[in-house]
Formats: sequence, C-alpha cells, structure tokens
Amino acid sequence: MKQLYIKQKVFSLSGKFTVKDQQEKDVYFVEGSFMQIPKTFSIMNSKREEVALITKKTFSFLPKFFVEVNGREELTIKKEFSFFKARYTIDAAGIEVHGNWWDMDFQVLQHGEVVGNVSKEWFTWGDSYKVQIVNEEMEAIIIALVVAIDCVKADEGAASAGATT
Repeated sequence: MKQLYIKQKVFSLSGKFTVKDQQEKDVYFVEGSFMQIPKTFSIMNSKREEVALITKKTFSFLPKFFVEVNGREELTIKKEFSFFKARYTIDAAGIEVHGNWWDMDFQVLQHGEVVGNVSKEWFTWGDSYKVQIVNEEMEAIIIALVVAIDCVKADEGAASAGATT
C-alpha cells in the first residue's frame, strides 16, 4: 500500500502545493489558477506532465467542479440545492466515496472495492491529508479527488465569508 501526503501552504495565494511520498519526495505538483476564469487546478507528475485537471464551472447557479484525469472526465462534484446545510454530490462511473468527505475522512471505492483511504492530519499548520493508495492504477484519480474536494471546501468557505461581511 502506497502512502502519500498532501500539505497545503497556509498563506499561498497562488494555490501551489505538492504531494509527497513517505520519504518526503515530491511526486505531484498542484498549481491553481489565481484570479482566472474559469478557476482550475492542474495536477502534474514529477516530470511536470499534467495528469489531472480540476475546473470550476463558470456561470452556474450552483457550484460545479469537473475532474479530468489523463484527458478524460472522471467525476463531477456539484452542490445540491438546500436551504440549511451545504450538500454536495460526487458523480463518477464506478467510483464512490464512503465516509465523511466534508471532514476529509473517507474511503474511495471502485465497483465496491476499496482503492484508497483519505484522512485529515490534525494539529498541523494548514490543511494536511494522508492518502493511502490501495490500487495504484487509481492513484491520479484519488489525488485529483482529494484536491477537488479541498477546492470545493475552500470555495464554500470563501462564499460564506463573503456572505457574512
């Protein structure tokens, strides 16, 4: 089982961070578009080749994020209409997320089999996640899923902060 770690820089406006392995070697680089429409996050491997792209749909009544891996759309995260608590759904062929994905503590399943586990690392500066990869063929999809969920959470946090000011 492969273990990876995602740690975002707390004060990074550009949305750049890395995914490290157990030896603290950079294995993925994540770069967000800053002040650009549509907002995107590009995930690149150690050779700086893009393996996944996350795009926030513009001009949508409710937020929607598309996740492409190796040029194919793999999943969509969209906000559902609700009056009280924010509710999101993840649509993907054969991929399910079980657990509390809003608090970053969940399992990723493909056709009913666990292919990865994600957990938030507590008592760290900034958001840090431990990602266990059970099926290495799903590695890019799992990393993209974690980054996409984190992007949705950040977007929701920014929206609610703007609403209270």
